[in-house]
Amino acid sequence: MKKSAPAHFSIDTLLAERWSPRAFEDRSIEPARLRQLFEAARWAASSYNDQPWFYIVASRDNPAEFQKMLDCLVEFNQAWAKAAPVLAISVARTKFKHDGSVNRHAQHDVGAASASLALQAQSLGLAVHQMAGFDPQRARDTYHIPADHEPMAAMAIGYPGDPAALPDKLREREMSPRSRRPISEFVFAGDWGSVAPFVKHT
Repeated sequence: MKKSAPAHFSIDTLLAERWSPRAFEDRSIEPARLRQLFEAARWAASSYNDQPWFYIVASRDNPAEFQKMLDCLVEFNQAWAKAAPVLAISVARTKFKHDGSVNRHAQHDVGAASASLALQAQSLGLAVHQMAGFDPQRARDTYHIPADHEPMAAMAIGYPGDPAALPDKLREREMSPRSRRPISEFVFAGDWGSVAPFVKHT
């Protein structure tokens, strides 16, 4: 199912058609395509080229490992994410490699890497649904994540499936129109809350 963004201004089709489904096909992801996703993440921009991103990945091809990661999700997300062929958790290294100081940009940079991954997935006919709904401490304990690394988000990755397979409430969400705030609400110039001139004149 496609849910192209009703953009007010023209944007690239890849961006317009990227969204976060909860329905996935019962179909494995080819290893070559998984490599492409993480290669895209690899080439994201980062402060000092520090590349603070890490990903822990589990596939349904290995049921025990998949269940281990599924158990890190909140119950609501477990209910639908169990159908995805691949789960992952992104992790941010919170200190710079070159001097050990706190990298306050690390979360931003991991987000940029994950956005690159999601767009690469879209270009391959895959979908990524990123989730805040997971237990970071359980993930830390389960995977022995170092103290100076922070679990950031979980994600379900797979080929988009049929919304009819979802429970009623989730199917309603899946089918609902997409929406975003207009750019006039978040693009400022001169002072906080002052809408940028190029926005006001559109």
